[in-house]
Amino acid sequence: MTPYMDRKKIFGTISAVLFAVCVVAQEELPMPEIPAAREFHHETILITLNRITHLKSQSDSLIPFTGNVLLDRPMDRNLRLRIHNLRARIERNTDLNDNAKFKWLRGVNEMLTGFLSAYRSRSMTPAMLPVLVKAYDDAMRADLSGNSILPVIIENSIEVGDILLSNFALKNNEGVAAAGDYLVLKSCQRNPNDILKILTRYPDNRFADSLIVQAALRNQEELYTYAAAPNALGKRIQSSSHPLVKIIGRLALTKTGRMYFPFLDNLYRNKITMDSITPYVVNDSSMGYYQLLVKTRIDYAMRMQRGDTPMAAEVLTNKLRSKAVELFINEINALHDVSNEQVRFRKLERLGPEELYYLAVMGEEEIYTSSFVIGVYPRIFQRMQVPRADSLLRLVHGDYYKKFIKICAAYNTLDNFLGRMDRYTAENLMRRFVNGLDVSPTLEDAVDVADSYASIYQKDLRKLILGQVQVNLAASTQNRNKRGALIYELLNTIFLSMDSTNKVNIAERLGIDPVYIMPRRSLQDATGRVIVQQFSYGDKDARNYFGAFMSRFSNANWRIIRKPQWVEISSVKGAPITIYANLPLDETKELDLQAQDSLISYFEQKNLAPSIVIHRGHSYYVGETIKRLPASAKIVLLGSCGGYQKLNDILKICPQAHIISSKQVAAGVLNQSLIDAIADRLRLGKDLNWEELWKTVKGRVGAGYRDKFDDYIPPYRNLGAIFIMAYDKAAKM
Repeated sequence: MTPYMDRKKIFGTISAVLFAVCVVAQEELPMPEIPAAREFHHETILITLNRITHLKSQSDSLIPFTGNVLLDRPMDRNLRLRIHNLRARIERNTDLNDNAKFKWLRGVNEMLTGFLSAYRSRSMTPAMLPVLVKAYDDAMRADLSGNSILPVIIENSIEVGDILLSNFALKNNEGVAAAGDYLVLKSCQRNPNDILKILTRYPDNRFADSLIVQAALRNQEELYTYAAAPNALGKRIQSSSHPLVKIIGRLALTKTGRMYFPFLDNLYRNKITMDSITPYVVNDSSMGYYQLLVKTRIDYAMRMQRGDTPMAAEVLTNKLRSKAVELFINEINALHDVSNEQVRFRKLERLGPEELYYLAVMGEEEIYTSSFVIGVYPRIFQRMQVPRADSLLRLVHGDYYKKFIKICAAYNTLDNFLGRMDRYTAENLMRRFVNGLDVSPTLEDAVDVADSYASIYQKDLRKLILGQVQVNLAASTQNRNKRGALIYELLNTIFLSMDSTNKVNIAERLGIDPVYIMPRRSLQDATGRVIVQQFSYGDKDARNYFGAFMSRFSNANWRIIRKPQWVEISSVKGAPITIYANLPLDETKELDLQAQDSLISYFEQKNLAPSIVIHRGHSYYVGETIKRLPASAKIVLLGSCGGYQKLNDILKICPQAHIISSKQVAAGVLNQSLIDAIADRLRLGKDLNWEELWKTVKGRVGAGYRDKFDDYIPPYRNLGAIFIMAYDKAAKM
């Protein structure tokens, strides 16, 4: 990069050349005797000129001139010559009476003060000053010749045009109105995302109709909002004859317009009519509306594969997601305690394989483990004549296939899914799963790959994924693709670390905090105490787990203090540790949430910052815990089903946290065993070595719980979380 001073010299040279071009080798005009009545106007111009030439450079911007003043000596001399000649021409013009000369002298001063204001607001740079002076000269010549100043406005920038159009001497020129419209056009061309915002102030602009069409093609949902407004711009939109604008305008004036909007592209292309959609819109909670959304999304997915992006595709996706959750997932989740599958999943009976597929990928964050594993997933293939996984992906044109693979991996159904296609097809699918991670505008696909790898136990499949990561790493490095090289280098390092024979120190290699060990000192507050916060909820299962929790600490090593809304459990032997757990009070009255909030207020009053947070309760309560999650947490234990799906939400609040979660069904016994192991080690003054702790807990739990414990993910196997931490660290360097 060019050093600052060098850039100043370069820009200074460029600006001097620009000014020289503008001056066109002017000679100094003789100044006639100035009448006393106009001496004040000339003095005012010279004072303003001196203010400009003696301005200090703005220290925090790139000023294209050398020295500590705004203009260097040649620039100062040239500017003074140009202004002198403007003043002289006004005084020498025998066609101008005294009032006209007053007007033009005032105009010169307003032009200079306009620059001063624009410079101070940083909308103009010194390089634009000579251009402004020449533009004013051209506009003055045009006006004095009886011509429009429109050509001058067209030739120059918005900033120059604004100063000229607001100039007192030019306000009566015949071209002012047209020039004003042209400046609005230029503003819209410069800021295409703000077209409608700009037109709100200028709805009668002569270019408004064509600009409204541009806005419609760029952002249909925004136009919908403006079209519904009861103002001049709304009326202008409604009067448009353009087919797309007409459709959006019509929908905007319809009470149920938002329900038609996801189908806008097909409406515009006459692939569907509003009348055919109306029966579903009347009852938007119907099965038919959701099925139409799925059908349209599949159509759009096919087009997007060909490089054709449908209008309002994101609107359709958002509506599809909300309806999947609202109409189906919420209901089957709420019936999680119902053992009769026919009763629990009755709402899914009329859905085909594609519609079930979109329930999974759209409801990833909300769907419970059992809702997917014993509900949605098996029914996808039960509804297919030929229950093949590759046939399913063809039905949806591969839409969201990476997300579906990630979900299958998270819920331990990936082996089953890949087993439903031939080996060659499965291997190619997993290669595509790994490819193109640098092309995606977000890290979501890369995180999905990392998370999935941690859930794959087949050695051949792991080897294939690792090999494809390395192929992409080599290609990105060779092509000098920095983002691609970073993504694939991180994945390669993380995946290699999963095999102990590679002896990869992941924390050292990636420059992040250790993931295999959490030192006790990192958890201590200023007094040396470790503060633990447990979130409890008042569901019917809470009596069992909370009773077991309390009995575990009812011994000589701990002291329990009971309060109306929470308990304090402090160690009396060994290193200091205090566990605060709100009571699982009546959830129907939200007393459990009130207890949590009261405990958080107590922490704030006492300046206590929990370094360990434990979530106890069903997965549908996790969102409440995350809302209240303290940023001080270094360890987060999610003791709920499918807590593994919430890692990203936690990392947004606690970027370096070690997270323990289950991919599938959590168990109170296992949660308590983990709490016991963590509390015991900390009380004994030990660091938390996760590999050792995991072996200890697995050895303690009964044989009937060991399979479930295998679904618990220790911090060093939270590969998606590790990837995010490492990427953020590298991106800041």
